[in-house]
Amino acid sequence: MALLDTLFAQSSVGLIVLDPELRVVRANSLVDAAHVQEMIGDHFTDVYRLDKPHQAAEVLRSVLEGEGPVRDRLIRGRLRRLPGPDRSFSVSVYRLDGPDDDVPRGVLAAVVDVTERERARARESCLAAVRERVGGSLDVAETCRSLVDAVVPGFADLAVVEVVDDVLRGADPPVGPLGPEVPLRRADPEGGTRRLPFRTPYALAVSDLRPRLVQLGPDTVWLDADPDSARLIESAGAHSLIVVPLTLRGAVLGLVSLYRCGDSEPYDEDDTLVARTAAARTALSVDNARRYERSHVIASTVQRRLLPQQEGDQAAVETAHVLLPGRNSGCWFDTIALSGARTGLVVGSVAGQGLEAAIAMGQLRTVIQALAGLDLEPDEMLARLNDTAERLAAERADLPRADALYGEPLSAACVYAIYDPFTRTCTLARAGNPAPVVIAPDGSAPPVDVPEGPRLFSPESAPFATAVLTLEEGSLLAFCTEALLPDEQAVARIRRTLASPERGLHDLSDAVVYGLPAGAHADGAALLLVRTGTVPAHRVATWDLPHDRTTPSTARVLVRDRLQGWNLDEETIDATELIVSELVTNAVRYGTPPLRLRLLLGPTLTCEVHDSSAVSPHLRHARSADEGGRGLFIVSQLASHWGTRHGPRGKTLWTEQDIGVPAPAD
Repeated sequence: MALLDTLFAQSSVGLIVLDPELRVVRANSLVDAAHVQEMIGDHFTDVYRLDKPHQAAEVLRSVLEGEGPVRDRLIRGRLRRLPGPDRSFSVSVYRLDGPDDDVPRGVLAAVVDVTERERARARESCLAAVRERVGGSLDVAETCRSLVDAVVPGFADLAVVEVVDDVLRGADPPVGPLGPEVPLRRADPEGGTRRLPFRTPYALAVSDLRPRLVQLGPDTVWLDADPDSARLIESAGAHSLIVVPLTLRGAVLGLVSLYRCGDSEPYDEDDTLVARTAAARTALSVDNARRYERSHVIASTVQRRLLPQQEGDQAAVETAHVLLPGRNSGCWFDTIALSGARTGLVVGSVAGQGLEAAIAMGQLRTVIQALAGLDLEPDEMLARLNDTAERLAAERADLPRADALYGEPLSAACVYAIYDPFTRTCTLARAGNPAPVVIAPDGSAPPVDVPEGPRLFSPESAPFATAVLTLEEGSLLAFCTEALLPDEQAVARIRRTLASPERGLHDLSDAVVYGLPAGAHADGAALLLVRTGTVPAHRVATWDLPHDRTTPSTARVLVRDRLQGWNLDEETIDATELIVSELVTNAVRYGTPPLRLRLLLGPTLTCEVHDSSAVSPHLRHARSADEGGRGLFIVSQLASHWGTRHGPRGKTLWTEQDIGVPAPAD
């Protein structure tokens, strides 16, 4: 007993002796000097009002039953006879054995108030969570949500982050003080906007850029000026508030409001310092995300300007496209009207993000547009495109070392196809891009074997190979970038979606997007759907002509008769007669049989003369004294476009003329 008296007298911690029924037998003054005698005989859970009294009783009982001492167990609560908020206690419990070890006399509980220590630990934990979670995303809203996740529930019971509305779209933040007319948007699923009411701590914080610590209660007068905040505070049961502006170099990016509710301790000045530190890191991260968003907006704008602004009418195909936005601004698609009612089909993507990817995409698309006018086969098209890609890569390699792009690799994928409605064939080649999905008119999916060539900008020198697909009228082709094929089931999923080819193309393209798994196109993606067709017979006229000197005059008669049947104006008929006469004369004089003439009526009038010679004519600028050499010059003046395309059985000279009247209905 003398030893226990000494321990109680000199101990620096609160000591409580409990009997086997867990009632207080003795306590020193460090527990509660004013009420020590009053707690004698009370149960331990009656002396302390604990958050989890049943767990505390179980711990005491386990020590009493001989399961060993408990050291430094943290509990929350307060002495029942003392008013105020809950506090943190570190409790160590030891069994008190009597002469007979099987019959304990009770337990000794050492209770230490560690509230300040736990507060400091909670603040440090909050800042550690902010350092770990905030700043890992380049999305403004996600950065704000990361702050909420870091501070709730350890430092705040409720957190609201509001960002200047324009900042979410990448605009420069306004310089403080923030005017009452500037809207702020909540960075959470609710996402509403508001303007800060005057005479509230929110408005004051963004005016002088200082935090505010406010204790809330029924007599808080400024709540009358802010009904929305009043409803939030009432519904949450908030009693303490810290408002911190999100500022960086004097500019205001937003506002953070931290609330404590219910039985939580009210905020104090030390908590305000923690809130300021967390807000400072968040402001820097929000500004980084804003700068990225601005760069992304610029890159996306450039991408949209470099892509087709509307779906062009093609002679024998129907098309629809979907361009899904994402981090990658290098995706593109194209449909190119080629001679002979053929259509060039392009889908591709440049790896990377930002403006540089969009610029590289625009360069490649421009090259394809220019090369398409030369009527190149798909494999030759990609070979020449890769030559351009190598030059672009060499230019990047020659950049100064200080340039941000120095050493950054370039990589791109592309597929190029040509659909011919007269042969109903699709000739295509690909450079690292997925092969198209083909759906027959009956909904079946025939196998597609398209050899894969190396990606553009790749050091590989393997040649590109072509594949020729023979398609039924009404077949569907789906060209897409890699992002639309995120898993092994992607192709099968697209085939199932497109298995109803009678649906409209726009409905089908939307359905393909709806079927994507979540997050499948985070980098952006492009999809081009094509429904094949033919040229109506009444819009085509074809003649096999003899290879003799009278053929040009015969051709003129045939052409005039056909164009009059199409109700074209006399000026177009005269010009076409002269074009056909020159092309047929050239074929008779320099070409080899067989000789074929074809007229196509569409948005433009196309004339084609085919012979089996592989020799291409050249435009000459004849001198005034020359007797010949003016044929192709005359043709170039009368036609809006002209050219030569080669095939396995010779060459075809073609011209296109803008017609002065609408084409007759089908």
